[in-house]
Amino acid sequence: MAQHFSLAACDAVGFDLDHTLCRYNLPESAPLIYNSFAQFLVKEKGYDKELLTVTPEDWDFCCKGLALDLEEGNFIKLADDGTVLRASHGTRMTAPEALAHQYGGKPWKHFPGDVGPAGRSGKYYFYDNYFDLPGALLCARVVDSLTKNNGQKTFDFWKDIVAGIQHNYKMSAFKENCGIYFPEIKRDPGRYVHTCPEPVKKWLRQLKSAGKVLLLITSSHSDYCRLLCEHILGNDFTDLFDIVITNALKPGFFSHLPSQRPFWTLENDEEQEALPSLEKPGWYSQGNAVHLYELLKKMTGRDEPKVVYFGDSMHSDIFPARHYSNWETVLILEELRGDRDGKPEESEPLEKKGKYEGPKAKPLNTLSKKWGSFFIDSVSGLENTEDSLVYTWSCKRISTYSTIAIPSIEAIAELPLDYKFSRFSSSNSKTAGYYPKPPLILSNNETLTTK
Repeated sequence: MAQHFSLAACDAVGFDLDHTLCRYNLPESAPLIYNSFAQFLVKEKGYDKELLTVTPEDWDFCCKGLALDLEEGNFIKLADDGTVLRASHGTRMTAPEALAHQYGGKPWKHFPGDVGPAGRSGKYYFYDNYFDLPGALLCARVVDSLTKNNGQKTFDFWKDIVAGIQHNYKMSAFKENCGIYFPEIKRDPGRYVHTCPEPVKKWLRQLKSAGKVLLLITSSHSDYCRLLCEHILGNDFTDLFDIVITNALKPGFFSHLPSQRPFWTLENDEEQEALPSLEKPGWYSQGNAVHLYELLKKMTGRDEPKVVYFGDSMHSDIFPARHYSNWETVLILEELRGDRDGKPEESEPLEKKGKYEGPKAKPLNTLSKKWGSFFIDSVSGLENTEDSLVYTWSCKRISTYSTIAIPSIEAIAELPLDYKFSRFSSSNSKTAGYYPKPPLILSNNETLTTK
């Protein structure tokens, strides 16, 4: 494989919406997502009211890459070989001695055996994006509450979390003004969502002018997608994209057969007619990557058009686009923002400073004191031996399935389209694919070896 990647060599450029094209103001959006679930659990399911009170310090628990054992109520952080690096029961961190006793330095029992699919099942759940992370804090506090008040040792609260998702985020919730999340976003989108900087808008137009087919592929529903895009890009945002696909239900969009997931036409944000194939550009719902690729062949006149897809979720965007469709993938990794001086990059424009009162949640893209680095961590050595540093499972998957990783689209928007990025590959260094610079902790430990 070539050591470099260039947008100029791509025929089609696809984007996820949430946390990719659309950047959220995380200290504001995280509490909103948390409250949308917590209010439902307390009011509809009878959970303890203490769940409704969250301190700024509580947010330090949030860290991407954690897995929740749904039956035992344990959160775990994994090394690239499945070894458990750190764990907690609810929000209570597990001491090293108890960790060694419980997990014994062996691969976690649900570990998939390679860096492959980001497994999710009835027994565990992986947290890998900023929509999920507030739910991790909530679930941990639910475990705390049930352990303290009921003495529970096994847990079945997940069904109530799923009910909360259905209540707040079902397809009709936006139109019905249902739940907490959508009504609040509609009331004040500027509080929760950053508008796209002018260089990003100019860059999108530049891609279009260069003859690239532009795709927007999001699992958000069409009405919410329209609200976000009008806010971040302007009312003429549809002029930028050749194809808009909402309710894409990723990762199934990439992994399912066309017969399992046809495209649907839309009228007034309602799905109308299932299509046997995709014949022309436009705005569609659901669908599959196979039929989309057939249309891209017609639009580009190429037998094998080269597609790159930008996304923030390894589970929903990066792994499936690479594994099932063999697309190039650009991971939006906000953990790279401001990493090099240990401070989060400015999370909101200066003119918004002080506009919203009250203590702020810790930005979810900053380092967790409880869980340590997203990229590497230490493994306790045997007696009389030093601890050793290893890559996390999340870090290994970034270099395996991403072409490059960037902190935001803005980070590359002013580069020429033929800029040659060093890609992640077995022939490059472990840090080659990070742009503009690798995380400082990786730069300082570049000789680290895989376990």
